[in-house]
Amino acid sequence: MVKEIFSNGAVGRPSTEPAPAAPGPAASGPASGPAASGSAPGPAAPTPAPAALAAKVRTLAPSMTRSMQRVAEAVASDPAGCAALTVTGLAELTGTSEATVVRTARLLGYLGYRDLRLALAGLAAQQQSGRAPSVTADIAVDDPLADVVAKLAYDEQQTLADTAAGLDTIQLGAAVTALAAARRTDIYGVGASGLVAQDLAQKLLRIGLIAHAHSDPHLAVTNAVQLRSGDVAIAITHSGSTGDVIEPLRVAFDHGATTVAITGRPDGPVSQYADHILTTSTARESELRPAAMSSRTSQLLVVDCLFTGVTQRTYDTAAPALSASYEALAHRHSPRTRTR
Repeated sequence: MVKEIFSNGAVGRPSTEPAPAAPGPAASGPASGPAASGSAPGPAAPTPAPAALAAKVRTLAPSMTRSMQRVAEAVASDPAGCAALTVTGLAELTGTSEATVVRTARLLGYLGYRDLRLALAGLAAQQQSGRAPSVTADIAVDDPLADVVAKLAYDEQQTLADTAAGLDTIQLGAAVTALAAARRTDIYGVGASGLVAQDLAQKLLRIGLIAHAHSDPHLAVTNAVQLRSGDVAIAITHSGSTGDVIEPLRVAFDHGATTVAITGRPDGPVSQYADHILTTSTARESELRPAAMSSRTSQLLVVDCLFTGVTQRTYDTAAPALSASYEALAHRHSPRTRTR
């Protein structure tokens, strides 16, 4: 399997595909060419839906440069106004350069600024059609519990919607295919992500697949050494930079296993060793609810998507396995008759 090469310079498995032809003379030109206009050459890629734009900004903004953050915040806060601007106009509005605007558009998943403007126009149309305005979910120390419940409920709903809007279904499908055919699956996560790793492992076990969750970094590495082609290793890390999770994924990657990263930072170090990246969203971090806690909601959604996809692919064996596990536990859920 050929490792995808990401724009952050991530290294990957050597590709067996021929190198693309060198660009001809037409590729060179003044700054008013493709980079400035936003029509970047290259292979076609899925363009994020307008609804995914705000989710992308929330997810990627922390890892952007300050100038790119200004561009991202501008397009997310005023899509209608920015859709009416040229690349030069948006650069002037945000105090950046045309190159920064184009780089931001590409980081958000668009081929160039022209495609970003189309998404902004679509998002503006959705908002003008009566879509509910965004509200804050910040929780204060003195908030009554009723407000806490309402804010957390809104926060969870927004996180799930953002994750669903930004989830790359091509990457998801590839991960599902690998899991469905895997001899064995190892899942790495620590802290709150470790709980999510356990959830995925027990789900796969329920449909008859061999899966292990590892939160101890030493055991994770020693188990990763045993993986090979045909196995799958999954790293779950919101930050994308958790060393105790990245190390076993690297070992699994080096030993030929198919590797998957579930992360809120697709440009983080974990991507260097991931064949497939599934990006999660998260609520804004606050004093009472750090990112490590709020990220769990989006991670569980991705886990459920993986599990359901694998169950569909392996239905002939998964359905009997689920039935057998249910029957084995049924007596534990039956009400007991009280004896006098």
